[in-house]
Amino acid sequence: MEKLHPIMFAGTGSDVGKSIIAAAFCRIFRQDGYHPAPFKAQNMALNSYATPEGLEIGRAQAVQAEAAGVPCHTDMNPLLLKPSSDHTSQVVLNGRPIGNRSAYEYFRVEGREELRHEVCSAFDRLASRYNPIVMEGAGSISEINLRDTDLVNLPMALHAGADVILVGDIDRGGVFASVYGSLMLLRPYERERIKGILINKFRGDIRLFESGVKMLEELCGIPVVGVVPYYKDIYIEEEDSLALATKSVQTEQGKVNIAVVLLRHLSNFTDFNVLERDPRVHLFYTNNVDELAKADIILLPGSKSTLADLHELRRNGVAQAVIRAHREGATVMGICGGYQIMGQEVCDPDHVEGEIERLPGLGLLPVSTHMTGEKITRQIKFRLSAAARENSHLFTDGMQANLEGYEIHMGTTVPVYDAPVSPLNLLEDGGADGYFLDRTCIGTYIHGILDNPSFIDFLLEPFADKIADAGKSFDYHQFKEEQYNKLADHVRSHVDLPLIYKILTTHD
Repeated sequence: MEKLHPIMFAGTGSDVGKSIIAAAFCRIFRQDGYHPAPFKAQNMALNSYATPEGLEIGRAQAVQAEAAGVPCHTDMNPLLLKPSSDHTSQVVLNGRPIGNRSAYEYFRVEGREELRHEVCSAFDRLASRYNPIVMEGAGSISEINLRDTDLVNLPMALHAGADVILVGDIDRGGVFASVYGSLMLLRPYERERIKGILINKFRGDIRLFESGVKMLEELCGIPVVGVVPYYKDIYIEEEDSLALATKSVQTEQGKVNIAVVLLRHLSNFTDFNVLERDPRVHLFYTNNVDELAKADIILLPGSKSTLADLHELRRNGVAQAVIRAHREGATVMGICGGYQIMGQEVCDPDHVEGEIERLPGLGLLPVSTHMTGEKITRQIKFRLSAAARENSHLFTDGMQANLEGYEIHMGTTVPVYDAPVSPLNLLEDGGADGYFLDRTCIGTYIHGILDNPSFIDFLLEPFADKIADAGKSFDYHQFKEEQYNKLADHVRSHVDLPLIYKILTTHD
């Protein structure tokens, strides 16, 4: 295939849809016979993913790699910031944590060139293997106060020789001012890299915006390469958890009602995407104690700050509500930080997470967690333990071989005192994971465990009578492939793709 320039989707601001547009073009280029790969020099998100090598990247780049049909790699997101408070973040470089930094420390000029070298080297390695590189900017391209320390927007585009498409969100209003203002704040040599404007999230009759397109082109001297309508029927994994609290919290008859506890530092909320689509399940996110009491199953999710979230759960009454719901018959399952919270105690004598050295857990599982500075990140294959299988009519040994997931956590969790060893899962490498008390009380470190249809069947099995007529689980991998193709078709039909290909092959 012809060599294409790298393409960067930069934004007039945050949440304009850069990640989704980049995913769409990863799939479009793949459909058109190219071998694309995504790249974002620096990402900030709690929703991360483990690469096949056992390293950590932002979930958005893992999704974009999936859309491109290639394995994810740390070169696609060499710098990841995982917020641990309003002012500090864990810095993950090339897939490994290198410590916590305050925002002030991180954005100081000192040390930036070393980071710039790392992200540029990652891009260069990626560009030698894939064609084209689909790059994503971060926030606004015109944060002039951060111009000298920017690693991800135009400095990265200049290093890559990328053609930049500026994405503006018309749904929030002010698209003319945001596009024109963003361009005018750039220095002349930076402005030369902007080769097109893409208007995203349009609602209504596009014909009514034809004059607006002409005005923008005349005003900016740059072509509008597309006006992409807002959509509601395409489901791509989200990077941010901001919308979780707005999802339905009403229980439904004839389904298993599953409540995910809304933690302040909730991470890897994509663990629950499959359950959201399962016709047998009504999933909702809440920290309302009355709503938790109505749930058949309560899920305690992962957390970037387990002790802080455990302290908050005790303060706001949610801890007591979960314990009471379990006593009255609800199933409780914890994943990663949620598993740690379910134990007898969480200890942090070395202050890995913060100032709190110890807190009692919910006491639902006979385990103790000790925080350590070493982070475990890996993809794994596993099967249910004998203890779990003995309590189910669904499984045979042969059915257990295909379960997959990944771990991203700090800390070790072991049974307390004389509690029996009772893992939930047996790992392919001979290790064990989690704790199985009984069918109503289980914990695991494995993210993505609920992406396995057979494990969901195991979780829902005690509610078979309730969901007899609710339908069966579905193939999530096939569903995601359908959604990537729908997204690509949607974007393809509303952009001038021949013009974009011309931009990507024209020499400056």
